[in-house]
Amino acid sequence: MLQCPSCARPQEPRLICSQCGTPLAADLDLFAALRLPRLLQLDIANLESAYHDLGRRIHPDRFAAASPEIREASLRATALLTRAYRTLRDPVSRGLYWLELHGHKLAENNKQVPSDLAELVFEVQEQLSEWRVARGEDGTGARESVIELNAQRAKLQGLRDDFCGELVENFAGFDAAGGADPDQLFAELKAILSKMAYLKTLLRDVDRELDKTAEE
Repeated sequence: MLQCPSCARPQEPRLICSQCGTPLAADLDLFAALRLPRLLQLDIANLESAYHDLGRRIHPDRFAAASPEIREASLRATALLTRAYRTLRDPVSRGLYWLELHGHKLAENNKQVPSDLAELVFEVQEQLSEWRVARGEDGTGARESVIELNAQRAKLQGLRDDFCGELVENFAGFDAAGGADPDQLFAELKAILSKMAYLKTLLRDVDRELDKTAEE
């Protein structure tokens, strides 16, 4: 239980005192901070509405003349609310937080390139090496390399979209009452997030090379 620094009423852990509306410096999980059910499939409109509503009510500007304790509570509550919103609105960061919330770490399953991506990783790295050589040349070879690099980027983005679909299915499995074995779902979630992390890196590397081309 918490005690409100303004009205002194005892409170269950929450961001705002239910009696007087004063911000509370509570330690909450990110779902509870936004007053959302602990589910992976979120209504983003509801998330945004909760964020903006709570944000207005606990904003530090509203408590600029309050006691130091209340001002500190406002700052802490606002920081937690912002972190919750930024984390939960993105499916990938939401999945990573879900692992953290349940005592799992992606690093346990992310020490090497996923086997089904190994060939693609090698292909992209080889193509990038060839492109760096072609950049120093003029003519058809360089132009063809740009075309191939853009095609590779489209392929990577399409694959990432496919993995996003797998992530949605995994989230549904977690949320379903009496669903699949939790250990299996966590293993699947780690595998999907690991593959998406490698794809993000590959897309970043490709984009860097294409940006250099645009600058030249």
